Parts: sequence; C-alpha cells; structure tokens
Amino acid sequence: MHPTERRLADFLLSFPGELASYTATELAQLAGVSNATVTRLIKKLGYESYDEARRHVRTDQKTGAAIYLVGSKTKEPDELINAHVSQAKENIDLTFSMTNLQEIDQLAKSILDARKVWVIGFRTSFSFANYFQWQIRQVIESINVIPHQGETLAEHVAGISSEDCVVFVGLQRQVKGTLRLLGIVEGTGAKIAFISDGHEKRIRGLDWHFRCGTAAPGPLFNHASVVALLHLIAVRVIELAGPAGRKRLAAVESLHETLGDIEQL
Repeated sequence: MHPTERRLADFLLSFPGELASYTATELAQLAGVSNATVTRLIKKLGYESYDEARRHVRTDQKTGAAIYLVGSKTKEPDELINAHVSQAKENIDLTFSMTNLQEIDQLAKSILDARKVWVIGFRTSFSFANYFQWQIRQVIESINVIPHQGETLAEHVAGISSEDCVVFVGLQRQVKGTLRLLGIVEGTGAKIAFISDGHEKRIRGLDWHFRCGTAAPGPLFNHASVVALLHLIAVRVIELAGPAGRKRLAAVESLHETLGDIEQL
C-alpha cells in the first residue's frame, strides 16, 4: 500500500464503524488523507463506491457486530452513563409497549401446566436461558436448559412433546439455523414462546413472540429489557403456582437452612 492508504487503513481498522457515519470527505479529513486516497482504498477493498462500503457497514451494525459499533468519539463520564441509562429505560418502555400482562400470564400458566419446560438459548441468549431457569426452578421441578456442552440438539429436541412448553431465547446475533430449529420445535406441538430483539417482525404460528428493545449507545447490545421481561414472567410463574408452588418454595427454603448452603452477608 501507498503510505497514505496504509494510514487510512489503520484508521479504519481502529474505528471501522466510522465508515457509516461520515462522508468520504469527512473520513479523509479525520484520517489526514486526500479524497482520492479514500476512493483508491475503497476500490482496492472490492467495493464499487464509497456508498456501497457504507451500506455494508450499516448492515453489519444492525446485526450487532461489535467491531462496527466502536467509535472514535468519546464522551464525558456523566454523559456516557446517562446515555446508557436513558437507552436502557427506552428499551424497557419499548419492550413492554409490545406486550401485555395477559400474554405473560398465559405463558406462565402454560409453564406451570407443562409436563416439562425446555429453555433454549445460544451464545448470549444461553446466559438469559440459565437465568430464567434458576428463577422458576423454585416452583418448577421439570425444567431443562439446552443445549448443554458437548451434547447435540437432536438428543433433546427428540424428547419434546405436545405436553411441553418451550421458551426459546433468540437474541441477536443468532446462530445459523435458529429459524429452522424453531420450526422443528413448533412441529412437536409444544407451546412455544420466542424472545427476540425488538426490530424483528412478529413470527406467525408461535404461541407467543416477545420482542425486546436492545439498542445501545456503545458496541454491545443493551439487555436490560430482556432481564426485565424474563423477571416478570418468572414472578408471575411463582405467583400463579398456588399452593403446590408455595409448598415447593417452603421445602427449598427449609433445605437451604438444613444444608447451610445459603450465607447471609
């Protein structure tokens, strides 16, 4: 590469998302190169034009590729905190504007009535699947998070029946085959609740499709609304569990004391 092209390339590697934010002239000024250098490098990278490269970056930003969401602009500490807190509040408001307590209670009752509850999640979604399982295990005995390390999905999906309830957490960035797996699970006849990002269209044929706002001012999705939604579903499962649920809760608490496995700090 020509030295000025290398300088521009180094800048783009440090802040690849800037390509979507600026015109070619603005990018040239930021990197300290000429417009002609921007044009030459963009074509060397295989793009017909600067606008084509910008569209590519914008697409990857929407899918949540963190490298394209890191910017060179810095904020004051208070400004940065306020931006994240404000966005979290907006995400929560958006999430609960797209659902209602009736839907949540329907799912809670299906979870309580199910022969077995399955919670599915990959990548980041796996951590939320585990969180949800830990919360409702207090009143539900037969619940399983899949996939486990070293196991295949088929070994679990083969055991799902029409008497079961499946909570599928499918947040961006989803693994390949998510929709295909969702279709296979739907074919079992089990009740299905799918939890996705807020920008996705509601999927028809599912019993419930909850969409969560996950926009963020930084390179990572803001998942405050996901936790808030799962928390409310878990609370309603416990509250609607009735005498049987309270009996299990009491037994669990009694065993905590007997085993001494919970320490009060």
